[in-house]
Amino acid sequence: MTTPQDLLFVALDVPADRPVEQGDLSLALAAAELLDLLVAQVVTLRDEQVVPVSGHLTGDPMLDKAAASLIRTEPYESAEDWLWRRGDGLSAAYRDELEHTEPSGSGLRQLFRRADRSVDRIDSEARRHAADRWARHEPLLVGLAAALGIEEPDHEETAAAAGHAEGDKSGKDDSVDDRVAVVLAALGEALTELEAVRQRRRIEEDAFDNVWRAP
Repeated sequence: MTTPQDLLFVALDVPADRPVEQGDLSLALAAAELLDLLVAQVVTLRDEQVVPVSGHLTGDPMLDKAAASLIRTEPYESAEDWLWRRGDGLSAAYRDELEHTEPSGSGLRQLFRRADRSVDRIDSEARRHAADRWARHEPLLVGLAAALGIEEPDHEETAAAAGHAEGDKSGKDDSVDDRVAVVLAALGEALTELEAVRQRRRIEEDAFDNVWRAP
């Protein structure tokens, strides 16, 4: 399972401060892909630029599609530009991929269309993996979910989990954490920009309605 797949299930199963918009989820899934590609050493970040460093396959069809779409000539593209380009329609693409790959009878199609979040959840290996990772307060997943307004686990437990992850790195380059911070910051900026676009559209629509309502 991948971070984007796990994030998709968390977005479905965990209460959020507000309903998760599909555009927001698409941007977050693109950020999750970028983080997984960083971990797989398919890309690195040079300042905020996404730089391909390897052409090897990850073994996951969606991540491999993401890697194949990388810009491989200078000046490359910024992490935020990647989120906008790769994120276009990405939540629907992941939904379709999971519906196609999950075992017959898992009920994912009904799950994605279900409006009542209080009913019993359909079980699947993919969902159990995501739930386990969320229960362990895995820092990458928690950070991505928080950007979407999804309720975080207890802050102290999350901090402890992050510290545990630091202790388990066994001498890994600390700059990995810096690159994660760059991706999450780019996601925050993109989400803020998308919400600003929505607000402008609402204002324009309200103004248009008022013109027609005027005597």
